[in-house]
Amino acid sequence: MKVSVYGRVPYAGSVEDRSRWPVAGQMFDPATGQRSVREGLDLLERADQLGFDWVSVAEHHYTPQQLSPNPMVLAGALSQRVKTAKIALLGPTLPFLNPVRVAEELALLDNLSGGRIIAGLMRGAPGEYITYGVNPAESRDRFQEALQLIVRAWTEPQPFGWEGRFYQFRTVSIWPRPVQQPHPPMFMSGSTPESGEFAARLCLGLGLAFTTVPLAKESARYYRAQAAAMGWQPTPDDVLYRTQVSVADTDALARAAVEPYFTLGPRRARGAGIQDALATSGFFGRDSATHASRELTRPQATFDEAVELGQIVCGSPPTVVAQLRRIQHEVGAGIVDLSFQSGAMPFGPALRSLELFASDVLPCLRDS
Repeated sequence: MKVSVYGRVPYAGSVEDRSRWPVAGQMFDPATGQRSVREGLDLLERADQLGFDWVSVAEHHYTPQQLSPNPMVLAGALSQRVKTAKIALLGPTLPFLNPVRVAEELALLDNLSGGRIIAGLMRGAPGEYITYGVNPAESRDRFQEALQLIVRAWTEPQPFGWEGRFYQFRTVSIWPRPVQQPHPPMFMSGSTPESGEFAARLCLGLGLAFTTVPLAKESARYYRAQAAAMGWQPTPDDVLYRTQVSVADTDALARAAVEPYFTLGPRRARGAGIQDALATSGFFGRDSATHASRELTRPQATFDEAVELGQIVCGSPPTVVAQLRRIQHEVGAGIVDLSFQSGAMPFGPALRSLELFASDVLPCLRDS
């Protein structure tokens, strides 16, 4: 099993209600913001020093939960501090962005890092489509067209034109080219049937982020079945599961360190009708009605429920090993992407958890 450390980069200061979205900018303190970003990068640099396989960053907007509106910027900084680990961008959120620009920036990052970039191209959370005024009903089609354009931009040796439904470019010929050939390893989110089908068709890896073990198990099963129908077989390294983690000397200490800060992320968007609009937008694909109802309106899980569902891994080193083995066995995930920072958790406990994981958990995961 490979282990990645997710650079969540949470805002370290006090915020009235982190679960709401968006959060008013008046609550942001610049000094605290700078410290938050510095500590987030420090944690990932330390993960590299401790021998973790990957570090990862993502794209999120308007929230203190994750100060990462542009993962390209964070990855550029990491390319100069993280010397050995792969650097995974999980996203960028492709339907918001210019795909040619994404292809150029990821190629540049691959050069900056010496060929260590993992390209995770995601659709993002449905509420965030408000950020840039993109219609969530177009999300899947935009994503699929953009991803195919990026692959061609990386692999086509001659300038070419592109006339698609959403994107039109008279000529595309990106420089620099990626170091990794034909292109960096690619993952996409795959929690819906359509996503699993598309990932299987293009032979991409599958990313399952902040979901549950039962849902991820079904998504991974469907993805493998679709891949088999396409004539290929994904390996465990083609399936990534992202969750939160807390490890301490005892189960009780691990829970005490994280529970006051534990969150499953923002669920309630401000604005009349936003939830209803998202639920009926078609964002979730063929199972929109059931999926939107489940994801947007279900109550927050209790901490014990979250542990049982695999929404957080928490305990002493033996307990954490057992929980991760369960994810590996049930989902078939060969990569786990772990967030050691939850909410406003201070940097010190997160760092201690990371270091204990490296010394007492990581070797056990690599023995098999």
